[in-house]
Amino acid sequence: MVHSAYDSFEILNDCPARIDAVQSYGSKLLVGCSDGSLRICAPDSSGADRSPPSDPHSLRKEPYALERTVTGFSKKPLLSMEVLESRELLLSLSESIAFHRLPNLETIAVITKAKGANVYSWDDRRGFLCFARQKRVCIFRHDGGRGLVEVKDFGVPDTVKSISWCGENICLGIRKEYMIFNATNGALSEVFSSGKIAPPLVVTLPSGELILGRENIGVFVDQNGKLLKAGRICWSEAPTAVVIQKPYAIAMFPRRVEIRSLRDPYPLIQTIILHNTRHLIKTSGDFEEALALCKMLPPEDASLRAAKEGSIHIRYAHYLFDNGCYEEAMEHFLASQVDTTYVLSLYPSIVLPKTTTIPEPEKLLDVYLDASQLSRDSSCLSDDLETSLTQPSESDENAALEFKKMSHNTLMALIKYLQKKRSSIVEKAAADGTEEVVLDAVGDNFTSTRFKKSNKGRGNISINSAAREMAAILDTALLQALLLTGQSAAALDLLKGLNYCDAGLIKKFSPEAIIEYIKPLCGTDPMLVLEFSMPTLESCPTQTIEMFLSGNIPADMVNSYLKQHVPSMQGRYLELILAMNENGISENLQNEMVQIYLLEVLEWYSELSAQQIWDEKAYSPTRKKLLSALKCITGYNPEALLRRLPPDALFEERAILLGKMNQHELALLLYVHKLHVPEMALAYCDRVYESVVHQPPGKSSGNIYLTLLQIYLNPQKATKNFERRIANLALSPNTSVQKVGSAALVRSKGGRRKIASIEAAEDMRISSSHTDSGRSDGDNEESSEEGNSTIMFDQVLDLLSRRWDRINGAQALKLLPRETKLQNLLPFLEPLLKKSSEAYRNFSVIQRLRQSENLQVKDELYNQRKGVVKISSDSMCSLCNKKIGTSVFAVYPNGKTLVHFVCFRDSQNMKAVTRGSLPRKR
Repeated sequence: MVHSAYDSFEILNDCPARIDAVQSYGSKLLVGCSDGSLRICAPDSSGADRSPPSDPHSLRKEPYALERTVTGFSKKPLLSMEVLESRELLLSLSESIAFHRLPNLETIAVITKAKGANVYSWDDRRGFLCFARQKRVCIFRHDGGRGLVEVKDFGVPDTVKSISWCGENICLGIRKEYMIFNATNGALSEVFSSGKIAPPLVVTLPSGELILGRENIGVFVDQNGKLLKAGRICWSEAPTAVVIQKPYAIAMFPRRVEIRSLRDPYPLIQTIILHNTRHLIKTSGDFEEALALCKMLPPEDASLRAAKEGSIHIRYAHYLFDNGCYEEAMEHFLASQVDTTYVLSLYPSIVLPKTTTIPEPEKLLDVYLDASQLSRDSSCLSDDLETSLTQPSESDENAALEFKKMSHNTLMALIKYLQKKRSSIVEKAAADGTEEVVLDAVGDNFTSTRFKKSNKGRGNISINSAAREMAAILDTALLQALLLTGQSAAALDLLKGLNYCDAGLIKKFSPEAIIEYIKPLCGTDPMLVLEFSMPTLESCPTQTIEMFLSGNIPADMVNSYLKQHVPSMQGRYLELILAMNENGISENLQNEMVQIYLLEVLEWYSELSAQQIWDEKAYSPTRKKLLSALKCITGYNPEALLRRLPPDALFEERAILLGKMNQHELALLLYVHKLHVPEMALAYCDRVYESVVHQPPGKSSGNIYLTLLQIYLNPQKATKNFERRIANLALSPNTSVQKVGSAALVRSKGGRRKIASIEAAEDMRISSSHTDSGRSDGDNEESSEEGNSTIMFDQVLDLLSRRWDRINGAQALKLLPRETKLQNLLPFLEPLLKKSSEAYRNFSVIQRLRQSENLQVKDELYNQRKGVVKISSDSMCSLCNKKIGTSVFAVYPNGKTLVHFVCFRDSQNMKAVTRGSLPRKR
């Protein structure tokens, strides 16, 4: 027990009969007595010094007197009763269930079928009543002014001891078990046992969930009886009744009343000693009247009055906050002069600085809330707020809209509260400040860079005064609240002036929240967006880059900022923007990304080389990225990158760059003689071949395989001038990127010279034509004799057998040594000859078919020319209806229609003129 959530006072005594049931109706008490009477009690207005109540519809903290007695209200003592405020009805359970109209108590309905009922439950939202009698459960519906209509009647296994609506279902306590009863079909499903001693106790929460009693433990379940993760309430013993009045659960015991918080860990808030407690009722307190009574205290009790007023304002504020009156609640928090951190603890979404401490309130004693409870109680209330603002399921759109509205309203109320408190707190902080604070306030126009510098300076100032610490808490909370409600302009205005914001706290927000906060600023202050998006770029890079793109922040600006402030993220940014928008990245950025990769790889190579553990076949993650980038993108300068490579390492990167420059023979030499991976050489040839496979016929690249074949056949001659050619290629400033099949001339500063003859030979070998590669049998013999001992014959045969369909067979055979055995060439020649023979046969068949078709056409022409037309003196022109006579005539294809040739010609001209004039008419 840490503070008084409720005050205890007596309002009625000396009742002549035992009180069996009690309810409040406005400011009146309805008391059901054991003699069957209903006594109506009202505040005793005999005291002349009592001020008029501010709220006439709530119970008052003053003595009550009997107003009138309704004798014979029930034949038997009342078991329970309930005021249905929304319908202005009084529901009572005695020998049966009756409904009376308030306030005159005329009888509306008496459910005779409820005779012998022992428990009931009312669903106010739908107007449904369920009750249990013996082993039956009955359901009735309130039908407006016409009474109640029976809906269902089901049988149950045993007498029901506790009952409560839970959504569309009903929770029953039968024997020592809890069961969920389907109100539609009567199906029962067991939940768990209530224990060995305590009877079942079902309590409905405002959220629709349930608390089920199990001995001295209250277990939280949903409307279907499934256990929730909300934890458990542990009472000191098994309660006889529990009433919920948020944010508290009030339990009744024979000798006391316990009040616990409804938030985990459900701490004990207050214990009230009351003997022989029979009933619990809940009603809203008259806070306004309590405040008015405080003002009537004599001046000598000023300290007591201030303490009581502060306590009442805090309770009233919590009551209003819990009922959705957020702005009114903030007004009472202001009036209570409670610490700002106490109010901020109601908002779990607001993050406070690390240095924040909740100050100890002085001289609160038992009347006020002590400091430890401030923290705990506010935590409970903030959790309660979090629960009340828990976002509903996606299927419930109306609930989702209500959630957003409620969350926005709570934050708007907080903003107004903080703005009202800010002026006085900032003034105190400024008075305690140093010259550094003044410099921050009178600086030049706000820019993101100055803002960063100002905040950095402010962070270095030790907050050694309570006023400045409170100013930092308030400004930081206000900034977050403005951002949470989408008031970016107001947040910027706050930052531009004198402020104590701990802007670094924004890094503690979820990345999604940060993106939503700063997204509206992309068009107005992109540099500020870049400054605060660095944490999200590391944790949520995709969403952050999407924000950059949707906000139209130039990629060059982002890259330049990262390069200057966060170089480690530059490569990651370029990777993602290239993956998300391949056509939206400039060649300059592509080249920069490749340069970043190459720099990291060169550093990695230097480190391993210094340790003498470099392995050409080792691949770091960055080297893999570099190789992939070199192959896939085209926006970089291969000559410039080639000059940066070490001469004795990174041969695969060198080969790719040479390939980009169309120096195919040099690239293949690297794969074969430096990397010693023929498979990579073959894959390179495949890429070159397939890159132009869809080009016009003159662009064939089949001879790239012949280049590889020559390297295999004469490796010594192929590598003889390799190093010199590489050096010349790297030193030449105007090396042209040559196309496959071109023979180029290179101009240097000293004049004009031709590329070495071996390069010219290479260009001829990979030319698009299928002519001879320029090597005679004598050349073949010479090369064979020169490098016979080093011929890579296995690779030659493997190449021929795997790519026979892409290689010119005649040229390949001319390159092979004369002593090559035909048996070894069988995997190459067999499919090649089969394909050639098949093609020859197909062409022969096609030729025969064409000849046959030609003969058929000639025969048809002959038959058409055999036609005979007979002209007599009676033959008429079908167009002018005159005789043909001896005039020149024409015959239509049907062989019967005759016309004068002149008439036919005129008709054709008329048709041509008609067709030409139609477009003009349109």
